[in-house]
Amino acid sequence: MKTISVVVVDDYILLAQAISSLVNSFNQFTTKYLCSNGQELLDRIASEKLLPDIVLMDVNMPILNGIETTKQLTQLYPSIKVLALSVEDDEDTIIKMLKAGAKGYLLKDVQKTILEKGLHELMNSGFYYTKDVSNLLVNSLNGNTKKIQLKDREIEFLKLVCTEMTYKQIAEKMFLSPKTIDGYRDVLFEKLHTRNRIGLVIYAIKHKIFDIL
Repeated sequence: MKTISVVVVDDYILLAQAISSLVNSFNQFTTKYLCSNGQELLDRIASEKLLPDIVLMDVNMPILNGIETTKQLTQLYPSIKVLALSVEDDEDTIIKMLKAGAKGYLLKDVQKTILEKGLHELMNSGFYYTKDVSNLLVNSLNGNTKKIQLKDREIEFLKLVCTEMTYKQIAEKMFLSPKTIDGYRDVLFEKLHTRNRIGLVIYAIKHKIFDIL
């Protein structure tokens, strides 16, 4: 059985090492080396005789980001399969990565089993898209991509989610029942394509709904 080589590209070294350990625990996969940005990856590949099978690519990195690196990899080394692994969950970033040539897109809070499945699917079928990412890609190709519209109460809820309040306390603050708050949360999970409170906080900070300063 052939061993599938993987390169992890992430500017957070400890996180890159943790991802590398995960990859090494999967049957048939091994981490070839780690890189802290896209330029380092391109330089390393240019000096290597054997190309990696898969690159696990972060998006936001210094010197050369994941989108630009993926574009160059796709042009120079089309046999290398890029799987994006990022905290960025907004539509524009995902679509830009896929259009740059990434064969899949996963969030860093994904379960270990999903990452393993993604790597296997990438080698077996050439791509791996979750249901949400597949819908985004189809909409983009059809020209149907649109900005997410949030209601005033949803924005208010998002701001409170970024505090240390529990969902019960948020319900009291907004003069709503806990069940209604659960409804707001689930609707936003669906709208913002995330699965947990951390994803909601990241979205709120990124879109300046909540100011951390």
